[in-house]
Amino acid sequence: MSEAGDTTPQPGNTNKPKAGDRRRARALAMQGLYQRHFSKTPISDIEAEFMVDNDMSKVDIMYFRDVLRGVHREQAELDRLLEPYLDRPMKEVDPVELAIVRLGAYELKHRIDVPYKVVINEGIEMAKRFGGTEGHKFVNSILDKLSRRLRLAETRPR
Repeated sequence: MSEAGDTTPQPGNTNKPKAGDRRRARALAMQGLYQRHFSKTPISDIEAEFMVDNDMSKVDIMYFRDVLRGVHREQAELDRLLEPYLDRPMKEVDPVELAIVRLGAYELKHRIDVPYKVVINEGIEMAKRFGGTEGHKFVNSILDKLSRRLRLAETRPR
């Protein structure tokens, strides 16, 4: 039993973000990117709106901010990375699926703390929840191919 003031780590009491908190951060960031696609509202305004309009108590806020700002900042570069794997012109990609693959591309490129399989799975789950009927297959295909390019050390057969 720990005494008051004892700083000994307790089981289950870590500073590591919970998977559910990251999942919610991704979903909100994807929705913000989707909104930006249509509204052209400054990303800082979208971020502020989401912070006010959503219960952020179970959201990894730092992750939300990182991926929302990062995808916006690097959109042109992320699109260049994605284009070779698309089966249609970028402008014809469903906006929800586009937001998801851009977010996944950003994570694959910059968030090496997240295993590539988690990035792909999270993208698939978001597409099933928010995208079209077959959108998850598109997201899976694109992120799987991109992961082999950006995460060669992780994806290489052993």
